[in-house]
Amino acid sequence: MRRPGFATLVLAATFAATLAVAPSTRAAGTAAAAKAPAAKAPTGKEAGGLSKAERRVVAAIETRELVSAGLLKSAVDINSGSNNLEGVRAVGALFRKEFEALGFTTTWIDGVAWGRAGHLVARHDGPEGAPRVLLIGHLDTVFPKDSPFQKLATIPGGNEAKGPGLLDMKGGDVIMLLALGGLKDAGLLDRVSVTAVLIGDEEDSGRPLEAARRDLKEAARWADVAIGFEDGDGDPHTAVVARRGSGSWVLTVTGHAAHSSQIWSEAVGSGAIYEAARILNGFEAALKAKEDLLTVNPGSIVGGTTVTFDDDEARGTTFGKTNVVAATTTVAGDLRCITLEQRERARGLMREVVAAHLPGTSASIEFDDGYPPLSPSPGNDRMLALYDRASRDLGLGAVVAVNPRNAGAADVSFTEGLVEMALDGIGLRGRNGHTPDETGDLASLTTQAQRAAILLARLPAERSGKH
Repeated sequence: MRRPGFATLVLAATFAATLAVAPSTRAAGTAAAAKAPAAKAPTGKEAGGLSKAERRVVAAIETRELVSAGLLKSAVDINSGSNNLEGVRAVGALFRKEFEALGFTTTWIDGVAWGRAGHLVARHDGPEGAPRVLLIGHLDTVFPKDSPFQKLATIPGGNEAKGPGLLDMKGGDVIMLLALGGLKDAGLLDRVSVTAVLIGDEEDSGRPLEAARRDLKEAARWADVAIGFEDGDGDPHTAVVARRGSGSWVLTVTGHAAHSSQIWSEAVGSGAIYEAARILNGFEAALKAKEDLLTVNPGSIVGGTTVTFDDDEARGTTFGKTNVVAATTTVAGDLRCITLEQRERARGLMREVVAAHLPGTSASIEFDDGYPPLSPSPGNDRMLALYDRASRDLGLGAVVAVNPRNAGAADVSFTEGLVEMALDGIGLRGRNGHTPDETGDLASLTTQAQRAAILLARLPAERSGKH
């Protein structure tokens, strides 16, 4: 009998939720539920590279499909924009119950110190010497409480749905839980020690950032391996082993206000706007195409007789007249780099450019570290190789690395230098994240969970050298 589309599975899950069926009593025999042939979960000969225990994991994940689809809809239907603290806490409470049902000990870290809702931390202890694995997700989305985009809706005729945060990254959070559930049902979860950190302010981080990511970094110091469940570039045959860091800068330029007839005179000089233009042109000349994966982007500029600029709100005002030399200019932008050393080299060159003032002007630049890079490393490459092998053995094909230029900043980067291996971008597949057309491939919920679960199941052998 032909299996229904995964969208049908979500509708069935919604119906089950309406009937208030308890998770412990929901039908387990849902292996007949839903995926398009191109993304179906492998069974039998298709998964020929799997051990008997790993086949149990694959089957267990299929059994949990219906419940997981319902959980995904419940999570997406809760607005959890970064500044909707109540909504973020509600999503945290929803996932907290799921972790506890798997035997995890959970803690809610209050975010009052950094002006956000907080984070969910869940821990499961394996035996002494077991691999220590950090799993990373986030609870918040870019969609504010008053956004018109509020609910998950399936797209007729296929396996896709639209929903706020479906792709980035509530789908990834559910994949994490589905993978862990499959391992538990197959009796393999107790072979690893796991700490899951679900961040409450990934999309709009609280300040100070050091406080907002303290618990994540502490978990990374404990861990051997870090795995992030962000959505990556939307291709199920890619994963992320390197991410560029993203920091900001603000350039402040001053000049002598005077009648425009006196510009370039010895007494007045060039004015603030000319100086800002010189500096920006200098940044491009000094940095463009000089180092791989380094970019500097001026995102906003205000200049004139008087200006105001709010860096937090990314907005400003200006007053100026065509017959008055500009007295001040403010420019804000970002700097993206693949290593911390590259970032410091770029900052040094930018400071040199700023210091070479035009007559009658002065300028200063301030940098904010923002998100660090996840630099390429042999350990990360090894993690990708393990994930690729798991995918191939599942019959799902090869997985290759995403070009770091196509991978934005993410919380996995805070594990840089703290873990032996890191991998990210193994969450839900889809497109148009951060837009009202955010679309997820619901069939990938199961296949991505299977990839992740087999990877986790093989870590003990990798740690002991039996691979």
